[in-house]
Amino acid sequence: MKQRASQQPVAAEVGRMAVSTGASKVEVSETPPRRGMLVSDHKTAVFLAGTNRGVFEQAKSAIRDAAEAATDFSWLSKGDPVFIKPALNSGNPYPDTTSPIAIGAMIELLKEKGAGRVIVGDMSGIEHVKLSQEGVSGSTRRLMGASGMTTAVLAAGGELCFFEEGGWDTFYEELPAAGSNWKGGLMMPTILKEVEHIILMPRCARHVLAGATLGLKAAVGYWRTDTRLEYHRDASTFHEKTAEGNTVDTLLKKQRLVLTAADKILATFGPDEGRVCQPKTGLVIASESVVAHDMISLAWLIENRRAMPPVAKKSFRDSSRLLASFGNRVVVGLLSDWKTALASETLTKNALDSIWDDRVLNHAYQVFGGRPEIALEVANDLVPHDLQKRLTEMTTPLSD
Repeated sequence: MKQRASQQPVAAEVGRMAVSTGASKVEVSETPPRRGMLVSDHKTAVFLAGTNRGVFEQAKSAIRDAAEAATDFSWLSKGDPVFIKPALNSGNPYPDTTSPIAIGAMIELLKEKGAGRVIVGDMSGIEHVKLSQEGVSGSTRRLMGASGMTTAVLAAGGELCFFEEGGWDTFYEELPAAGSNWKGGLMMPTILKEVEHIILMPRCARHVLAGATLGLKAAVGYWRTDTRLEYHRDASTFHEKTAEGNTVDTLLKKQRLVLTAADKILATFGPDEGRVCQPKTGLVIASESVVAHDMISLAWLIENRRAMPPVAKKSFRDSSRLLASFGNRVVVGLLSDWKTALASETLTKNALDSIWDDRVLNHAYQVFGGRPEIALEVANDLVPHDLQKRLTEMTTPLSD
């Protein structure tokens, strides 16, 4: 295994961002960062572990290989509580939601490294769960059970947490980076105050509204209903607010690792259904940097989409920006009322021709202090060299 590239903590990386904006708005960037974009002054490691299609034990080993390559776990003291944030927008199985195999393997690894409580939690999408001051409709607990994740968590010795079950007042306010597009603070679940460390475990998937749903987008699962309402209602900066939502202090100070099992990829429509790609060699993607992780994860999504029949990529529901804008207004209506939905801003869906189309990443380069120069490494011997080369090329701007 190759030596890990030197990395700086995420909090330090953000501390280097352009804070001179003060309280003014951060400008929305729609220009792909091929030239003139600030580049981080250090290489950022992203590790890939391969797994052959359908080999269960190999998939578990790949999770461990990638995690142990990406971090040395020196941040973990014996008995420390750890929170794992999966992607559980619905009750559908992987890859519509995070892989139960991956969750179970990560809990076991953390326990071996000395972790105390390992808590897995989320709050599902508004189509399934709605928390209000008056109460709750729907159940993330039920959806996690349906996805197969609950069985994996309990079998590995983990605990469960569902944010809506604590009620409206079990959230606290955090502010994103100065100059953000958010009008108010972000309401985050209080369970995050009870843990020392956070492991983010998203999936690699298409998203009908956003274009893709990866690590940065997974932060939405933390937010209370009123925060989600602002996010969707003020949709002209939807993508920028996605990146900015990851700059709250709790995530900057406590998030240690981002790891995605991507041996299955939800390659069309999303986030709850679509065409599933299962390549002969699947990947596990791991990094201490959520931005670098998402660059590789998005490249892997695009790589798998390229292998699909053109008709699948050109279908109306997969490619239509009109459908995305309408769908976002539906979400606003579910979060509030239809009058608010009709008055909400227009959402423009990201294209997926290259990673440079993605406004979430383009803005993340600004708020996280520059575009990471990725050192893409392998954590086991199952990653084809030509695939590693293609992903490197896909995440290197033309000017580099």
